[in-house]
Amino acid sequence: MKQSIQISNKGVWVAIVIISLWFVNLSVAFSLDLSFNNPLTYFLFLIQIHLFTGLFITAHDAMHGTVSPSKPVNNFIGKICTFLYAFFPYKNLYKKHHLHHKHVGTEHDPDFNESGFVKWYFKFVFEYITIWQFVGYAISFNILKLFLPTQNLIFFWIIPAILSTLQLFYFGTYLPHKGEHDNKHKSTSQTKNHLWAFVSCYFFGYHYEHHDKPYVPWWQLYRVKE
Repeated sequence: MKQSIQISNKGVWVAIVIISLWFVNLSVAFSLDLSFNNPLTYFLFLIQIHLFTGLFITAHDAMHGTVSPSKPVNNFIGKICTFLYAFFPYKNLYKKHHLHHKHVGTEHDPDFNESGFVKWYFKFVFEYITIWQFVGYAISFNILKLFLPTQNLIFFWIIPAILSTLQLFYFGTYLPHKGEHDNKHKSTSQTKNHLWAFVSCYFFGYHYEHHDKPYVPWWQLYRVKE
């Protein structure tokens, strides 16, 4: 499989599409006269959550060097995505994510916890978040609200980012790694359903396959499941 899936600059175009759609959807949402009686409000809201998740998944691919054959391009796109996602420091995420792959399901795995869903989620979030992200959000929010409706900023920017962390955690960490596993990657994988796998978390429900072949970008991960 490694020989049949080559890293190409197609991943760069996939990344550009996700980043562009994130900006476009957010721009439309910010210009919307926010009304909870308007179905478009909920559509844009759900799409924005999914696109936030797409930013993080793209950054994740960059950490594995699967966005571009060029390491500087990978890192550049990864830094853009983590910044847009939540002002995350890419270098810190890179280091901890590779610890996750190296020590999956052990006490040295920064993503793993044997507690229940809620405690695990907060441990997962606070493993990565820093005070500088709160500062970045505070500064950005107070500048943007001078030009944009405050309610739109909260509903289409702040809340989707938070809910995206739940999406990433539940489908990309909690479900695959909870419980006992009798395989080398200490992971489970959802049954084959490519549409649901994409909608839920960009094919990362196929989690055993990702750990087994981390050189495969998210948009080709379904081929491994095949």
